[in-house]
Amino acid sequence: MKLKNFKGEIILTITALIWGTAFVAQSMGMKYTKPFTFNGVRTVVGGIALLPVILFMSKSKGESPKTEINDNKLWIRAGIECGLALLIASSLQQVGMQYTTAGKAGFLTALYIIIVPILGLFLKKKVRMTVWLSVVIATIGTYFLSVKQGFNIGIGDIYIILCAFGFSVQIMIVDKYASLTNAVKLSCTQFFVCGISSVIIALIFEKPQFSQIMQAAAPILYAGVMSSGVAYTLQIIGQRYTEPAVASLIMSMESVYAALGGWLILNEQLTGKELFGCALVFTAIIITQIPKKGSSSRSFEKIETQQA
Repeated sequence: MKLKNFKGEIILTITALIWGTAFVAQSMGMKYTKPFTFNGVRTVVGGIALLPVILFMSKSKGESPKTEINDNKLWIRAGIECGLALLIASSLQQVGMQYTTAGKAGFLTALYIIIVPILGLFLKKKVRMTVWLSVVIATIGTYFLSVKQGFNIGIGDIYIILCAFGFSVQIMIVDKYASLTNAVKLSCTQFFVCGISSVIIALIFEKPQFSQIMQAAAPILYAGVMSSGVAYTLQIIGQRYTEPAVASLIMSMESVYAALGGWLILNEQLTGKELFGCALVFTAIIITQIPKKGSSSRSFEKIETQQA
């Protein structure tokens, strides 16, 4: 069992690495394309990348969980809801990437780990004191990370913070349907909904050029195939062997990899003040993931109802 746990942790570490470095790909892609064009092509590619996985799973024995409901209407509704939430969140993120660094975007996006349990209050979820402590620390960290001279917050930082709320909603929707339909099919559907919607918006407002898309082919393929297709699939596999609190903590490392990727690949620099803000935000993320003492059950961050 310990070997399986280790296997799951390694897989989730790779997932976080892919997601973190995808911020670099997004930043590079924006040199050639506009936000909705990049997101549209990227998520369609991600959906296509998952099709072989679905085909393989359909041929494998015991591919579906016992709790899965074979309901096409539910599957489609779930895919549309998740896809629209992903559209809003990823669009805000991609627009914000035009005005801020990959490292800062990675850290601010990671705020979803704190926002999710706060939104859970509306579902009458009890919030531990450690979470409120995390909120205070993250707020201070966000101040040092985002607020410029004259108490002005950069426009890109605002977009990224809003995107964190969008991803929080998307996470809650996914949790709502995770036990009711196939997770990989759900991910694939949400990518196509998000991608097609983004392409339509891009055609109306951005007038994308094929030559521009080809110039951004490498970042698009990495963000599409690796970040969307591969990483989401690895997440599902990794969480089979890893307890939820540990899995969330490992995946939150995407913010660290985003900062390192921006530093190593894009030569982005963070000031001492911004580094201190990053440290506070990451500390808040760690504190949020600490399970309640004496409890072996999943912490309150879990939105979906556990099945017996």
